[in-house]
Amino acid sequence: MSESFEVKDCALITLATGAKVFTCREMAEAVGRIDASSIYHHFWGGLLRPGFEDPEYQNDFAAWAWHGLNDAVLAERLSIIDPTAFPDIEELRQELVDVIEAHIDESEVAKWKAANFEFQFINSQLVIFDTKMRLHQPEDLRISAPLMSVGSIYYHLIDGRGRSYTGANDFSCWLVQFGEDYSELTEKIAEIDPYFTTLVDLRADLVFVLDTYMHKVN
Repeated sequence: MSESFEVKDCALITLATGAKVFTCREMAEAVGRIDASSIYHHFWGGLLRPGFEDPEYQNDFAAWAWHGLNDAVLAERLSIIDPTAFPDIEELRQELVDVIEAHIDESEVAKWKAANFEFQFINSQLVIFDTKMRLHQPEDLRISAPLMSVGSIYYHLIDGRGRSYTGANDFSCWLVQFGEDYSELTEKIAEIDPYFTTLVDLRADLVFVLDTYMHKVN
């Protein structure tokens, strides 16, 4: 008998760390020692902030480089860092440090310029809610996906990757129990890029993959 899928929702509670920086050098040093959860927050947490639609920069580091330092080159370099390309936060942390330090080495201005406003490092904590929505068969996922909140999409497609030892999202992990008939669907959902997008668009991508697959097999 297959195991049902419990659809969760979530909200973000932000917590100040007290760490703040004004310069590139301070940023590189702080990134090197700040708690890993803060780095995660500044890459992913913005997706759950109200009004986060079509952001100019996907992560907070790039946004600060542009709006705080008015440094278009550093902002661009930071903006193209894709956290899904790194197996863990520590490698992502090192990439951040490397990019910032390389920029300092290349730019005389970056060695001394202070930002118009400080970058404040934030930690965050997810509060999880049970929606009471239950999925029993893959077809239920196709029907329910368009109705899911953006919090549910974040929790299952993004946060789930960090909770799984394989790095897979919750939906793909659940579909594995239905065997080879749904292996292609499992892979297609896993291939959805969760980063360079918004949660609304991410939900639309999931719905498209489900509709396309179900139409093909039915």
